[in-house]
Amino acid sequence: MTAAVITHGALRVLPLTCALGAEIQDMQLGDAAHSDDLFAQVKALLLEYKVLFLRDQSMSRAEHVKFARRFGELESHPVAGSDPEHPGLVRIYKSPEQPNDRYESAWHTDGTWREKPALGAVLRCVECPPVGGDTMWANMALAYENLPANIKAQIAGLRARHSIEATFGAAMPAEKRLALKAQFPDAEHPVVRTHPETGEKVLFVNGFTTHFTNFHTPANVRVGQDFTQGSSALLQYLISQAAIPEYQVRWRWSPGAVAIWDNRCTQHYAVMDYPLCHRKMERAGIVGDTPF
Repeated sequence: MTAAVITHGALRVLPLTCALGAEIQDMQLGDAAHSDDLFAQVKALLLEYKVLFLRDQSMSRAEHVKFARRFGELESHPVAGSDPEHPGLVRIYKSPEQPNDRYESAWHTDGTWREKPALGAVLRCVECPPVGGDTMWANMALAYENLPANIKAQIAGLRARHSIEATFGAAMPAEKRLALKAQFPDAEHPVVRTHPETGEKVLFVNGFTTHFTNFHTPANVRVGQDFTQGSSALLQYLISQAAIPEYQVRWRWSPGAVAIWDNRCTQHYAVMDYPLCHRKMERAGIVGDTPF
């Protein structure tokens, strides 16, 4: 028995898993870049399904940027290169000539090392491997909802530090790493954030998170070992929730396919299982707000 296609206004939508994700069929995002009504329908679906997919999109780079800008201003990236003619369009290009430049495979929420992490992103496939190279997303609102009650009580009010220096910077020479940290000092966010549009509670720690900043209280720490081992064990347990299959959707790319995700309530993982070949993706990331 296959999932049924749902009609949402003028759109045909195919839910992909029970956790998150839906494919919009027979629509061009280039049209939504120019239509208030069509964009409003896409945005409503995004809030419902958290990540949307479309195939065979013929939109230009200008339309890609214009559509993404309907959500808000676009952000640049200090490490990944941008298209010089379309500011905000980040090029994530992998090639067989750079076999050591393929690392992507870590669960993460984009830009939590910023004071205002991304609201979301629109990612388009230009060229992909013949097999492999899928991307996965996880529903972190569902991950929070399913946490044991005692864990929810323990992390209520906890805050955590997020670092670009400890991630992107870790592969750089010391001088460049320190310059990157000076440009983007570590950010601090609540461990459980509230989605500003849906009101959902979201587990908000990921691969950029280094440690809790306010764990060291009498309720949590009797002796130093409780802090140094207890806090790191709890953090790793929380980060590991994204790896639970029941919270995930997996997307197989094809040229012209597009993914749109809500970065405030999801994590994603680019699976690095493909042979040495070209994998060219272009992403427009949307500036977000301060998590609360």
